[in-house]
Amino acid sequence: QVQLEESGGGLVQPGGSLRLSCAASGSIFSTIGMGWYRQAPGKERELVAGINRGGFTKYADSVKGRFTISRDNAKNTVYLQMNSLKPEDTAVYYCSAAITLATWSRGEISSWGQGTQVTVSS
Repeated sequence: QVQLEESGGGLVQPGGSLRLSCAASGSIFSTIGMGWYRQAPGKERELVAGINRGGFTKYADSVKGRFTISRDNAKNTVYLQMNSLKPEDTAVYYCSAAITLATWSRGEISSWGQGTQVTVSS
């Protein structure tokens, strides 16, 4: 069993920045693929960005060039630096983990965090 603890959400103006963090504990072997999905009101949950232990990354087209995912394997923690935020980035962001980055990308998630709200509004 893996526990994922998220932090860093909040309210920011358009064009601003936020940094999300997610610390994993428990059965770390099942956290090779980690990253963030998000869900806006009335919409389906969607992939945002993921990373594996080797640093290989995957991004949604909508966030490429604005969001950067990184990982500290020693701390079992992943980070999502979000710049140039837009109102359409408003959503609950969920940290997630899977056996591999490929399974994570397919939505075959073994563990979810509780979610953190990101609101982009003036």
